[in-house]
Amino acid sequence: MGLEGGGSCHLAATIFEADTAANCASISPSYSPSVVNQTLFMLQSDDPYSRLQAAKDIRRMTKTSQRYRRHFSAAVGPLVDMLFCGDANTHEAALAALLNLAVKDERNKINIIDAGALKPIIGFLQSENLTLQEHAVAALITLSASSVNKPIITASGAIPLLVEILRNGTSQAKLDAVLALYNLLTHSDNLNRILQTKPIPPLVNLLKSCPKSSKAAEKCTALIESLVGFEEGRTVLTSEEGGILAVIEILENGSLQSREHAVGSLLTMCQSDRSKYREPILKEGVIPGLLELTVHGTPNSQLKAQMLLRLLRDTTYARSELEPDTLENIVSNIISQMDGEEQTEKAKQMLAEMVQVSMQQSLRHLQQRALVCTPADISTNNRASEVPSK
Repeated sequence: MGLEGGGSCHLAATIFEADTAANCASISPSYSPSVVNQTLFMLQSDDPYSRLQAAKDIRRMTKTSQRYRRHFSAAVGPLVDMLFCGDANTHEAALAALLNLAVKDERNKINIIDAGALKPIIGFLQSENLTLQEHAVAALITLSASSVNKPIITASGAIPLLVEILRNGTSQAKLDAVLALYNLLTHSDNLNRILQTKPIPPLVNLLKSCPKSSKAAEKCTALIESLVGFEEGRTVLTSEEGGILAVIEILENGSLQSREHAVGSLLTMCQSDRSKYREPILKEGVIPGLLELTVHGTPNSQLKAQMLLRLLRDTTYARSELEPDTLENIVSNIISQMDGEEQTEKAKQMLAEMVQVSMQQSLRHLQQRALVCTPADISTNNRASEVPSK
């Protein structure tokens, strides 16, 4: 499911499909058919001021009300017409109203594109008016959440413009560009199109500057995980100053989903060419974060962290045949080769915690087995273990 941008005073908020109807109802304006009819009448007036005021009213009423979004669907055509004429204030008001109409309404999303809104929106992405540019990017987040719209938006040339905004846009426009690119990622062959625009350097810069647990960091890391599936993506991330470190910082401090994308990115790199990527990953101090992930990550993160730890082990290390190939021993092997007292000490502490959690899990497993083991089972096991007397 795609992400959707919601209209606010600054359009900074991002509204997701998971928003509850109860929350919306608590702040939604009371529905009035006469108000809808009057506003639609004003929207089609010959007076520019009346149209502007109607657009602002529609934006306000549809901000949280699904019912108003449905009943104002007839406003899509006149609002799109406003994108082709008038000044920047007219364009911004019409875009904001269209954005709110599209949130959580698949039919409105499709109708907005069918009505011809994409051409002016693409133009606004290149506008020197930064507020208008922000509105256009926010609109694309919501419109690109529709699977029907994805190929149309792709064909319009939006991807390179979004990546350019990722490089040079305002802080808000950059964050929204990441969300729009993430939505477009699922359309066939868009991954290649995105890769051709060289997005990894600006993605890394955004990762460095945005809060590690934010939605933007999560989608940045998800994009990077997809892009490093290509050798070009892996090479660029490795050569970009602080590129691998930025991913590792998300692995350590990001949300659960972000951390899963981060460890997935590093695992993909190491699996593609262990000899090439093992050292660049190790030298950035990945081990403590990986150890914590084996204990506190999602099930997928734990599995990927364990797989990556095995790949990071020095296989030329002389290991006794009597030493079991446990995760603890693999990590001990890696720690023995680490440089830097602080990183080594942190890794040892995390290893100790990992061993303790592993022991607790094993103890719980034994206790569960003991609870389901019946006296008859014990008697049978005892008889089976007796040595017959001669």
